[in-house]
Amino acid sequence: MGVQRGKDLLLKVDLTGDGQFETIAGLRATRISFNAEQVDVTSMESAGGWRELLAGAGVKSAAISGSGVFRDEGTDERARQIFFDGEVPQFQVIIPDFGIVEGAFQIGSIDYAGALEGEATYEMSLASAGALTFTPILDAPVGP
Repeated sequence: MGVQRGKDLLLKVDLTGDGQFETIAGLRATRISFNAEQVDVTSMESAGGWRELLAGAGVKSAAISGSGVFRDEGTDERARQIFFDGEVPQFQVIIPDFGIVEGAFQIGSIDYAGALEGEATYEMSLASAGALTFTPILDAPVGP
């Protein structure tokens, strides 16, 4: 696998609930983080005093963040609606040469900013709201 372009890491939202995903307009930077809480089961009997962890017991989660240029397109409007209505629709993250992560996410924050002599920008953060699926890129459709 070679070096990948950052612009190929895409965040998409299901605009209408019909399984048709659209790339969120204007994003310049996207990040996804996977997390798993650890359950410490260390006791006095732990070999050599080393910490022991309980396999498969922690809560798993994912977080997405992104920033970009405000474009006031359909996906911008949908993101605002999702936030204000507290919805948890389906999102996809396309990770180049890796795969597609899909599942329900809640938008935790949307920030808008602008400078006098610059473009209007926004930042958003999302938190997973259920089980996620992963489809290897070999089996997944690619493109905007």
